[in-house]
Amino acid sequence: MTFSIEHYRLDGKVAIVTGAGGRGNNIGRAYATGLAAAGAAVVVADINGEGAHLVADEIVAAGGKAIAVQVDITDLAAVDAMVAAAQAEFGGVDILVNNAALMVESVGTPLLDMPVDAWRRLMEVNLQGAVNCCRAALPLLEKSGNGRIVNQLSAGAFPAQTAYGVSKVAMLGLTTTLATELGPKGIAVNAIAPGMTQSDAGKMLTPDEGPLVDMMKMRIPLRMKGQPDELVGALLLLCSPAGAWITGQTINIDGGWVLRN
Repeated sequence: MTFSIEHYRLDGKVAIVTGAGGRGNNIGRAYATGLAAAGAAVVVADINGEGAHLVADEIVAAGGKAIAVQVDITDLAAVDAMVAAAQAEFGGVDILVNNAALMVESVGTPLLDMPVDAWRRLMEVNLQGAVNCCRAALPLLEKSGNGRIVNQLSAGAFPAQTAYGVSKVAMLGLTTTLATELGPKGIAVNAIAPGMTQSDAGKMLTPDEGPLVDMMKMRIPLRMKGQPDELVGALLLLCSPAGAWITGQTINIDGGWVLRN
């Protein structure tokens, strides 16, 4: 095809974004509003129902299409209801963004000191929750003919040095496995791995001062911290016709924290 800037448009597409209504200025909100700005109808999904409604209302006020759904992604019935809401309101699902995860709750405790219940909950949300969403959305993604799944990873997975990082390495494996299995069904599966992002949650983990920040300033060549909106360009590439030949890949957006040959 001859390239056109219109290939980044998502008019007529339906997207589900999990974790899109959480702590104030968050990555999920940036993803949801960015997809809507490109023309997609968006299901703003979050365990925080009030937050989901705030983001959906923001999209609608800007002239976009959105509904809010309260969902616990570890609850199979709730996930099924989320997908059913997308179909009932917008007629299907073309894009699934698996953004919901535990982060602040799982960083700071050595893995072997983490209570078993906390470890299980981390993996249940960060990995199994994404699997639940993929399973529920699969029939509609396949019916779409060019379905897209985008998983949220983290620069903290390269290499993993925390329990949270381990959960994100598992998401990397999920991404490549599903890309292999779902490609023949016309579904592309990719991931985005942000670095230090100035979301409200990110600010809690990486304040402006401290030994970690000082170390990272010396390590990262471009810019140590970014804003949630700076991740949206990669998301639009992976979800739009412009990125139709991309699958099984992870895009690191981190100022050069993770460098690849």
